[in-house]
Amino acid sequence: MDEVDKQTDPVFAQQVQKLHRLTVISRWLVVCLLWLTIGSWCLWNLREEMAIWRQYFTWTSVRYSLYFHPFAAFGLAFCIGMTVAVLVWQSRNILWGIPKTDLEHLEKLVCKIRQQGASHPLWKWVCQ
Repeated sequence: MDEVDKQTDPVFAQQVQKLHRLTVISRWLVVCLLWLTIGSWCLWNLREEMAIWRQYFTWTSVRYSLYFHPFAAFGLAFCIGMTVAVLVWQSRNILWGIPKTDLEHLEKLVCKIRQQGASHPLWKWVCQ
């Protein structure tokens, strides 16, 4: 698709927005799946320590609990890190708009989806 056509075609701009919305939804779905799988497993492994925290909470008890359960600590750190990354990414897009490089990438993807047609897995969500 020509650069002039991209700027003047309202359908193309709408398709780029649909692809961006699909990207946002898919990132949040990944975060939810991480919390439902890894996060819940990590919290389950820390259930005995959490019972102690409810009785007498100190930050030192949290530190030692995470120190003696390294897989749970890593899993929780991973889930928290992914959540914060998606929050920062989406907040940046809301506050300052989608960066030009990301917008160009989305436009290229929409062009690929249009070229491949209905056989592309994202065709029905982006182009219809």
